[in-house]
Parts: sequence; structure tokens; C-alpha cells
Amino acid sequence: MIEKVKLEIPLVLPENGECERCVARLQEALLARKGVAQAHVVTAPALRLRSGQARLCLHYDPNLISLDEVKKAAREEGVAIERRFHHEALPIVGMDCADCARTLEKGVEQLDGVLWASATFAVGRLVVEYDAQVVARTDIVARIRELGYDVPPPAALVFRVEGMDCADCALKLEKGVAALNEVAEVRLNFAAAKMTVRPGGATDEVREAVEARVAELGYQAYLEEYGRRQEVGGQGGLGGFLKGRRRDLLTAFSGLTVLTAFLLETAGLPVVVSHALYGLAIVLGGYYVARSGLAALRTTRSLDMNSLMTVAAVGAMTIGEWEEGALVMFLFSLGNTLESYTMDRARNAIRSLMDLSPPEATLVQMANGEWRIAKERVPVEQLKVGDRILVRPGERIPMDGRVLAGTSDVNQAPITGESLPADKGPGADVFAGTINGRGALTVEVTRLASDNTLSRIIHKVEEAQAQKAPSQRFVDVFARYYTPAVIAGAVVVAVLPPLLGWGPFTMWFYRALVLLVISCPCALVISTPVTIVSAIASAARQGVLIKGGAYLEEAGALRVMAFDKTGTLTHGRPEVTEVIQYNGQGEFNGSNPNDLLRLAAVVESRSGHPLAQAIVREAERRGLDWNSEFVVAGELESVTGRGVRSSLDGRAVLIGNLKLFQQEGVAVPGFIHDHIVRLEAEGKTVMIVARETDPMEKEDWDFGIIALADTVREQSRVAIAALREAGIRRTVMLTGDNEGTARAIAAQVGVDEFRANLLPEDKVDAIEALLAEYGRVAMVGDGVNDAPALARATVGIAMGAAGTDTALETADIALMADDLSRLPLAMQLSRRALGVIKQNIGLSLLIKAVFLALALPGYATLWMAVFADVGASLIVILNGMRLLGDGDGK
Repeated sequence: MIEKVKLEIPLVLPENGECERCVARLQEALLARKGVAQAHVVTAPALRLRSGQARLCLHYDPNLISLDEVKKAAREEGVAIERRFHHEALPIVGMDCADCARTLEKGVEQLDGVLWASATFAVGRLVVEYDAQVVARTDIVARIRELGYDVPPPAALVFRVEGMDCADCALKLEKGVAALNEVAEVRLNFAAAKMTVRPGGATDEVREAVEARVAELGYQAYLEEYGRRQEVGGQGGLGGFLKGRRRDLLTAFSGLTVLTAFLLETAGLPVVVSHALYGLAIVLGGYYVARSGLAALRTTRSLDMNSLMTVAAVGAMTIGEWEEGALVMFLFSLGNTLESYTMDRARNAIRSLMDLSPPEATLVQMANGEWRIAKERVPVEQLKVGDRILVRPGERIPMDGRVLAGTSDVNQAPITGESLPADKGPGADVFAGTINGRGALTVEVTRLASDNTLSRIIHKVEEAQAQKAPSQRFVDVFARYYTPAVIAGAVVVAVLPPLLGWGPFTMWFYRALVLLVISCPCALVISTPVTIVSAIASAARQGVLIKGGAYLEEAGALRVMAFDKTGTLTHGRPEVTEVIQYNGQGEFNGSNPNDLLRLAAVVESRSGHPLAQAIVREAERRGLDWNSEFVVAGELESVTGRGVRSSLDGRAVLIGNLKLFQQEGVAVPGFIHDHIVRLEAEGKTVMIVARETDPMEKEDWDFGIIALADTVREQSRVAIAALREAGIRRTVMLTGDNEGTARAIAAQVGVDEFRANLLPEDKVDAIEALLAEYGRVAMVGDGVNDAPALARATVGIAMGAAGTDTALETADIALMADDLSRLPLAMQLSRRALGVIKQNIGLSLLIKAVFLALALPGYATLWMAVFADVGASLIVILNGMRLLGDGDGK
């Protein structure tokens, strides 16, 4: 029975589905999905929706695809279309006539990858649709300027923010920038230290306003483009160094001043001298702290940790505790500096990947009918799809591409994590950031610089680091109530006991200040994100892409893992395992079995069947010369599901299964039947090869058999064993093969159980059964054929994702290499990260609880509270950063 479901277009495509071409692409993509019968758009009037709305109506067969799968497919395909086909309305400067508009349209439409362009001179705008995999926005802007017009800078500005070491302060920064009149929208990614701003006015004014507000709040922002830093002013040399290190220098001077004051006070100098020096230390160490705190209070109407520390220092001076106030400011400023350096190291673990791809490339150009090497290297941003570049021995490959000429060994560890170099020759794919070996390669560019595999990995990792794991959401909610509660408690402690006559105001005011310092949730808030940032960065550097903290935590709690067989545990293509030639008594006749293989290769060389190709590959591997007899072989006739018939030197040749020989009336000796039963029990496919010995004697045939099997990957058994050591208690193989083949493969790789004769929808049922039994299940597959099962599993893991859009977009965890050995590493790293997160949260809460208990009776001092707060933050940061380590995940 066919059912219908209606989905809102905004969930699927941008612009509310107004682009008919994108809607058509979506419909075509969805109709290619098994079980989807119809896909069409129902407009707003038909559904009585609000203006501008539309719905996608899908007709599907629930027996072939579920409702959840239909919705997921619509979202996935919509995301893929949105990512590839871009629509932009570009404001044009200098277009003042209709003729100019037509010229501009034609000029832009001539660019490869531009699908459609429409210029309107009345409003000075060019609307363009283009394929981002073929042409970049910068190329379109360059063509517009080449035609004599101009385009203002892009609407969105991306900033990197330096000095942002506290998640709570990051929220204040986001609110502070959002409050600017020049800013329409702001999104801040604390883990990646990246801020995206949508201007509400002129770009230059917005940039200046954002930079000023960020500086006012105590941080530094700089524009970013193509993943590299774009300097926006400043100076080099000693002046530039000092300007960039002012906060660090003030912290150092503050510390020296505190030490000097302490020594002078110890030497017996007047108190006024030491107090003056302590006051100077407070000013030096607290300048940026107080400025940031006041700015946050003014712009966001809320207290952050800088505000609390400023209040604590001023309060200490008010009650005469000058040395306490100085020590508070110095320790806090020092802690901020150390936290900034340690957080930057965690962030740079991924950001440093940007430097793997060289900024320039050697272009190979056509000149006078010949390909010649350009004299000067060109920026990679200027390269287009189809350009040719030369990669010399020892150089890093600057672009994703396909090898046109040359052979070499390429170190792909930066992308895939593989320890051994991969051999590359004509037709092979190469990735930006990998290292060429001993040979020179001529490479055709297949992806733009902004869309290569390395850029997409970095983008995905930064997105993953921005996603909050369940434990982080718990911490955020806890901190939201904890901090105001402690501040309220500090006010009560400062006011109520003196009113009740329980002691002097100064004593309780001091204890209240200690409570204020303890209320800073820095260590608690940062305990989870720093661990997730480090774990995801460590995994990415080894060729494992984890798509978010939630999946990292889920993977750390897994106990059961299911595997697709073909292409996952096995190589995914048949290989010859045995060649047997018989004599009349059913025994190997002692002659060279290569004769039988050579005969089969002559016949099968004209077939495209996977089994035929496997025979030809084996003949080539053994160095057999079978091409010379190709001309004397007769026509090849394929018998569907049975085999092929042909002739050689006038004698008939049959190659296939028993059904073929029954159909042809050729009796197969019983001893061959016995061998076939044995080989099939081992999970092998058997092909009988027979040739007439005498054309006049139809009953006289020479026989042999060739056994083939989808061979098991060398690392599969080792990986399964390593997964058990990593905590996976049960492994299950899912396959569409028959039970005999499945049993044989399962025994070879060492999985605990197998399920055979499964259709794709049966694999989903198998995953659901495992979920019902075990609660959490991971599914490992190729990311395309196993998409429904991957989506249904708790964690979907795709293999061989390097250069594959589908796997990168759909999998929860992607192994960049086609290598199972990365999987135990990912599980070990996830379990270790889960343990570190629990350690950090527990440690943060314990330290807070201890100092809250010490603060009320007066045992904790201000400097001890600051030291504990800063110390706890540093401990959890350094503990989380252990995951970066050497990356072994152990």
C-alpha cells in the first residue's frame, strides 16, 4: 500500500523551496530512493498556509521505507543540494542601464558552473545560481569586476577570537557583540574560538565596531578567510610584539610588584609603602579584568567572573586587606593567561591542519599547443576545477585532484591516518595536505580550495566541537542556577549575620567576598568542552572524524557493534583462491594449473562480470600471456545466472555453475560435485571450466574448477580482537550472503555471531532487534549502501570517507581510510574521553563543595579561593588535553 507524507520545505531546502530547479533536484534524488513512488510540491494556497510557505508531498511504500527514513532522506538530500547549489543576490556597483545588465548576465553565465544569472539594473542586483563544486564565489566576483563593475564584500564576516578561555565569558562576549546596532546576528563557537557576524550596516563599519567591542570586553578579534588569518592592522617588530603581549606583561609586572611589596613589608618599611605597591599591583593585574567586567555589566546587564573578581579586589581594599586584593588580581590574571595558552593549544590541534595544505601551487598551462610549467607559483584560491598542477617529489599536495601522469608513493596520514604510504598512478585520487614521495605527479584539480577534503574535515570538526554533549548540557544548566544562588548566598552572608549580632561586618563581608570568588563556575563550565575539543581533535589527526560530543559519549558507552560484511570486513570484490585441473580419475592431473586459468582468462576477458574480472586479474597477477589467443576465441555467449559459452580453436568451452552444464547436457563427474560441496561450505563460489577434447566426440571433455571468494581484509580479525580489548562485548556480522558463506567469513574474522540472507531493510530490522536487546548498538558500513542501518543505529560509522561527500555528511563517525584498524582507536579514545569528562566534572564539583564548606566558618581566604578556582580550571584543562597527547588513544 502506498502512503503519503507532507514535509515542510524549510526543513529540506533553503529559500523556502522557491528555486524550482533545486526542488526538481530534490524530487529526482528522492525518487531514486527505494520505496519512494512520487515527490511533488504543494503550494501555499492549496494548503491554506501562510504566504511564502510550501510543503513537499511524498508518496512512499511503508513496506520498503519507513516514515522516519523518508524524512531523514528528505533532510539529507536537501542538505546536499543546499551545500552544492548556491543562490546569491549580489549588489552591483556601477550597473546603470538595461544594456549593462544584459552584458553582465551573459558574461557571468559564460563561467563554467554558473547555472543561471539575472541582472536587474533598477535595483543594482545580480541574482546568480551556481554549482559550488565547479566555480567559487570569488570567481564570479572576479568576472563581475573584469566586466567593469564591483561587488561589496560578503554579507557574513568570520572572526577568530583570541584570549577567550572561559565558556561563561564567551556567552557574555556573544551578548555584547549582539547588542551592537551595526550587527544583525552573531554566532559564537567557543570551542573553535570562531565568531560569525551578519552585518546590519556597511561591512567596514561592522568590522570596526565588532573589533572595538571585542577589545573592550578584553579579547582580540581578526578576520578570517580561506581558513587563514587575515591581518587587519597593527605593526610588526618589537612594537607589534609588545602590543600583542600587553596583558601578559601587565600580569608579570603585577607579580613582581606583589613580590616587591611583600619583601619591603617583611623588611619593616612603613605599611603605606607596601600598601601603595599592593594597590599598584591591583591596578596592573586588574586593568583588563576590571575593563572586561564593567563592559560585560554595561552591555549584557549581568555579572561575569571578571566582575566578581573586581568586586572581590575592591572589597578587599575597602576592609584593608591590600595584600589579599593584590594576590587575588595577580593569581586571577595569571590563571587567565595560562588558561588562554592551554586552550589555544587544544584549538590549534585542529587549526594547525590548515597549514598542511600549501598556500601556492605550480600551475601547468597550455601554451602554443604544449603543456608548460608556469614560472611563478599561484595562490590555491585562484585554481579552478580542471586546472593542472605539478607536484614535485617531497612537496605537499596543494589541492584535491586526480593523477594524470607520473607515479609516486604518497603519505596520506594527515587525512586518513594510515601509517604506510599509498601508491599513486594515473587515475588515482589525491588529497590536499598529503605528502608526495619520490616521484613527480601531474594532477588535475577536482575540488576548489575552499571545498577540498582537508577544508571539509576542519569544518566538520569545528562544527562537532561546537555541539554540546549531554554532559555539557547538564553542566550548563547546573551552572545557570549555581552561580546566582552562590551570589545571593554571599549577599546574605555579608548582611544577615552582622544584623543578628553574630560578629563584625568586616569579618562577614570578607567571607562573602570569598564566596563570590568561589561562585565563579569556570572550572565546571570548561570541564566538558575542553575534553571534547581535545578528543575530537586527536581523532581527526589520526583519520577518524567524530561528528559531535554526543556521538563521542555514545561511542564511549557502546558494548555491541554490528558490521556489514562486503566492503567492510572483506575487500568487497571476489578473488581467485584455488585453481584445480583434473584427470579422468578425479585427481589433480599434475599439469600446470595455469593452463586452466589461462584458458578461462581468454574467454572471460570479454565479460564484465565481477567473477570474470577476478579471473582476468589473477591471470595478470601470475604473468600469464593469454592475449595472444584472444583472436582465435569464438563469440562469447552469456547465460544469465549460469555462466558463459564460447569456443577456442574450434572446440567448445563452458565456464559456469552446475546449472549451465545441466542446460547444455554435459555430464559433470561426481568427484567434481564432491569438491564443489566442500568449497562452497568454506564460503567460496565455484566455477566449472570445461573444454571439448575432440569436436567430433561431444561427450569427451576436460574439466577443472576455479574457486573464488570475497577475501577477508588482513586487519579485520586484528581489529575485532582489539575491539574486545577496548570494551566491545559482542560483535555481529550482517550480510546478504548465504549461510555457508556467512559462517565461513564469520569464523575467519572472529565475530561472535552472524545474520545471513539479509536484504537492506532486513539489516534495519536486525539493528532494531539488537537495540531492543542491548540498548546501544553501533553499525559499521560504507556510508552509502548501508545508510538506513547506519541511521538507525545509536552510532553510525562509515569507512573510507576521504573524498566521499555522502559518508562525511551522513555518518556519526567517519573513518577517513578504508581501514578497520582505526576503529579500536576511536573506541578507546571515546571511552577515555568519557572517563576524563566524569573526572573533570567530579573534581570541579568537589573543589567547589570543599571551599564553600571552608568559606562560611572563615577557614578559606580570598587568595586561597582564587588559587583553587584558577587551579581547578587549569587542572581540568590539562586533564582534558591529555587526550591530545601522542594520539594513541590508549
